[in-house]
Formats: sequence, C-alpha cells, structure tokens
Amino acid sequence: MHPRLLAVFAVILLTWSATAHEFWLAPIRFVVAPGSRVYLGRWVGLDFAGKRWPGNSQRVEHLLHFEPGGQRTDLTSAATQTDSLQTTVVLERAGTHLLALGTTDAFISMSGPEFTAYLRQEGLEDVLYLRTRRKQQDKPAKEAYRRCAKTLLQAGAVSKTDTTWRTRVGHPLEIVPEQNPYTLPVGGSLTVRVFDAGVPANRQLVQAWVRPLDGSPTQKLQLHTNINGRVLLRLSKPATVLLAAVRMVPHPVPATADWQSTWASLTFAFTGQIR
Repeated sequence: MHPRLLAVFAVILLTWSATAHEFWLAPIRFVVAPGSRVYLGRWVGLDFAGKRWPGNSQRVEHLLHFEPGGQRTDLTSAATQTDSLQTTVVLERAGTHLLALGTTDAFISMSGPEFTAYLRQEGLEDVLYLRTRRKQQDKPAKEAYRRCAKTLLQAGAVSKTDTTWRTRVGHPLEIVPEQNPYTLPVGGSLTVRVFDAGVPANRQLVQAWVRPLDGSPTQKLQLHTNINGRVLLRLSKPATVLLAAVRMVPHPVPATADWQSTWASLTFAFTGQIR
C-alpha cells in the first residue's frame, strides 16, 4: 500500500478509537413476560456493532424507568452504589416500558486532521464548515461529549391506550417516537421527532440501523428531519432497530473545551405484532 494511503488509514483508525461514537442500550430480549428481570446491555461503537461500555458509575447522571401507566422510578441511586454500573430492571407491569440513561461529560482531544476525519465520518458538516470559515482545519480540538440513550421494552400484551412510550424525558438531544413500534404491522411506518434542548431539530441527521430478526444483513439509513424535527422510517420485516443522532456546538465555556457534543439514541424491537 502507498505510504500516503497508509498514513490516511492510520489517522482514520486512530480517530475511530479515540472518538465518542454511538451509544445505545440493548437487552438480550426486547419482548419478555411481565415480572421479568432484564439486564440492559450498554454498547458503544459503529454501525450497530460495538463493545460493551464498562459503566463507570461516576459517569452516570441518571437512569430512569417509565412504566406503563406513567409511573416514573429513578433508578440512579441503586444503579450507582458501586463503581460498576448496575442496569438490571424488573418489568412488573404489562405494557411498553421506557428506560433512559444520561451521562455527564467526558473529554477527548484530537489533532486537526483527526478531528476533520471524525467530523466527516459522523456527518457533522455544519461543524466542518464553521472550522473552515474560522480557518481552524489544522488546529487541534478538545471535545466534551455526553450521551442520552433510551430504549423501549415490551412486557406481555401491548396497551392500545397507554402512551408512556412517547414520554419526553428532557434529554438535551432526544429522539421521541410518535407511534408505539410494538403496535405497528409489517410494512408500517414509524415517525419520530428529534428535539434539541426541547425544540424540534430541523435538518438533523438521524442514522437508522435495522437488523432483521431473520438474520439477513443489517440495513443502514441516513435520514434528515424536516422543519418540525420529524423523520419517517418504513419497517418491512421484524427487526431490532437503533436510531441515533449527534449534535455538536461550540462549547459555552471555551476554557473547558472547544466543542460540546451530545449523542442521542433510541432502541426497540419491531415485531410486526408477532409475539
């Protein structure tokens, strides 16, 4: 391989290992019987494939459980009693449960070329443009990043009247479904809204990974929200689904970091109403 290509490849590999990437919650099974204990796996990586996040309790800002019927339980204290984060929950009630985890900031620093490759990889064209306009392409960058992950789990029968699944948790960047995916038929469409600081996020890139339950290849889609913060996803076969979005802005405290990024995700299983 040509030395220049080797150098570019090395920069990309280094950037992948150093950057934040998608973060999501995923149990072994999304559909269980009421009363089941479910371990929420915590994953970080690319293309719906990654490694387990070790779960340092000091990084966790909150872990919340919204049960069918609207009851909210704060699991943060119980989950962070030890250094290793505990994310096993009990789904007592029948219906669709919403779990939400938020982290505090962590920090990474990169050289100019590394940061540029990273921004391109994540589709952060607005930040690339701003750095170019400021003539900062070759300058190193320090990023503060935080994560906001949500997952929907189904215990027993679906309630057609409960709307806990669409609860807005209040994350700084949040993906909110407008239909319960556990009630949709095969071939149905799911609309979701993305909120940035509580406001619909216009032209926000939403990446979707749809992993069919029949073992066929994972489908990756790149969608952009409309002026109302909405995107539409068509679901053609039963699958597990990861939706992810990232927002990056200049850090409000330049002495702390150059940039603040927020990574949001939503996971669920699309069963096509087959249980």
